[in-house]
Amino acid sequence: MNIRNIAIIAHVDHGKTTLVDTLLYKSNTKLSKELSGNHLLMDSDDMEKERGITIFSKNASVVWEGIKINIIDTPGHADFGGEVERVLSMADGCLLLVDAKEGPMPQTRFVLRKALSFKIPIIIVINKIDKPDANPEKAVNKTFDLFLELGANEDFLDFPVVYASSKEGKAGLQPDLEKMVDVSPLFDVILEKIPSPTGSEKNPLQIHITSLAQDSFKGKIGIGKVYNGTAKKGKEVSYINRNNEISVLKITSLMTFVGLEKQETEQVSTGDIIAVAGIPDITIGETIADKNDPEALPTLEVDRPTMKMQFLPNNSPFSGKEGIFSTSRQLRERLYKELQTDVALRIEDGEGESWIVSGRGELHLAILIERIRREGYELQVGRPRVITKEEDEKTLVPYEKVSIEVPEEYSGVVIEKLGRKNGVVKNMYSEANITFMEILIPTRGLFGYRGEFLTDTKGLGIMNSVFLEYALDAKNWKEREQGSLVSLTTGQTNLYGLVNIQKRGVLFLGPAVSVYRGQVIGQHSRGGDLKVNPCKTKKLSNMRSKGEGVSDHFNTPKTIDLEAALLYIGDDELVEVTPKSIRIRKIEI
Repeated sequence: MNIRNIAIIAHVDHGKTTLVDTLLYKSNTKLSKELSGNHLLMDSDDMEKERGITIFSKNASVVWEGIKINIIDTPGHADFGGEVERVLSMADGCLLLVDAKEGPMPQTRFVLRKALSFKIPIIIVINKIDKPDANPEKAVNKTFDLFLELGANEDFLDFPVVYASSKEGKAGLQPDLEKMVDVSPLFDVILEKIPSPTGSEKNPLQIHITSLAQDSFKGKIGIGKVYNGTAKKGKEVSYINRNNEISVLKITSLMTFVGLEKQETEQVSTGDIIAVAGIPDITIGETIADKNDPEALPTLEVDRPTMKMQFLPNNSPFSGKEGIFSTSRQLRERLYKELQTDVALRIEDGEGESWIVSGRGELHLAILIERIRREGYELQVGRPRVITKEEDEKTLVPYEKVSIEVPEEYSGVVIEKLGRKNGVVKNMYSEANITFMEILIPTRGLFGYRGEFLTDTKGLGIMNSVFLEYALDAKNWKEREQGSLVSLTTGQTNLYGLVNIQKRGVLFLGPAVSVYRGQVIGQHSRGGDLKVNPCKTKKLSNMRSKGEGVSDHFNTPKTIDLEAALLYIGDDELVEVTPKSIRIRKIEI
């Protein structure tokens, strides 16, 4: 078959999406006028553009020497591992990108472990060899060590290596940038090392759905791979859901990927990746099969979530003022709708009008909240908590392996703070005044630490973490050392009142902002909460004093975004999320 299906996997920010751009442009793939000349073509979602990371896996295709190559771009962050696990089931091989300077990172381990579990061929691409201090040879050796550590057999250890600078659009079999011309050598290795899809056109039809999309005209679209048989537009097929229930439906639209676009076609053969419409209740992991001989493919299983949060409708004094959807029914429908596209998410009904939402990590849940917020919903969320696991009558909690790279002078404060959060240093060495550390720490210990880390290292530190294992929890946990500054009145904040309050801690807002009784307006400098009046105004009199009030200085408030708010709140606090505002409040007001 003249098809290759490849997934591109890597640690976050190692250049996956830039490499896909290069492959698309080099193969002269026709792009729409809106996309032509752009960079990071696959990162089309607004939040992906803002954050500079891939969140959702996407499909594209190029044609090289008459062979169609379906490319699947995957997220690099472990919080979106559910996306990686889904799409690897469609791939017949993968490109593992490794930064030539940084080498394998925590998420490299995560995505590689998944690829090895699917037993598909892996091509190593040592990317960013144009970086200063790049060491491609060391990156290859560290990658080999990682393969050994993950238990790869001899076939996988004999991996092909391609060196590349996706930014410059060059690749080669030797790490010499000056001798490279374009990315043709990478295409050649893909055609040589990645096998054609297995399966036969003579067998009964089997399509495995691994992604969903929505179309205003066609309705719900299922994206998946044709494992066997031939899919035809207008043909009746058997749809087998997760409960093994079979229903007969008609494929009303059949599409393949051409470049970045979906293109209508009459039929698609075994091995290709397609998009189908006409099955309204289709969900991820289910099978479209032959009408007369239906046989289901195994449903997708993904790693269990490690973190949970309580979601509630917004019942603050400002409820309904800034959003379109604020009722519990609307919020519940939206949350359960998300289950159709996110296989790593779990939702269960909580007490009263609340829901327990479980995900892979704080970023996974923060992205979900941000998406819901931008759609016009109002909601409240509680403090993130780790999900425990019972084993041999013992309660186990998730632990993370943290890789840290900091200038030597800041290593002491990092070790001290993580030590207080029950972190244990497993490995540490210094090179060119940079200290590298590997620390094992309970997931709970990382809550709220990323901001402190950037402050302590003056923004020069690099920290990455990945889930490692479940183990017994540490016992000497300390609660939050500082309390909150809580408004005791409702109204508009006043500069006079705020100037007096700022001596007591760090403020989260400035003057002329509407607040309500029980809203957290800042962090107290001491333990315990302090009730304050941010709306206090200066009493006026007919007496004037020269220079009075001139010496008062108001400090710039600390900006609290969604992720910072989630990491700040205590057990007795909630984050109020609306399309226009992020507020922190006490549960009891």
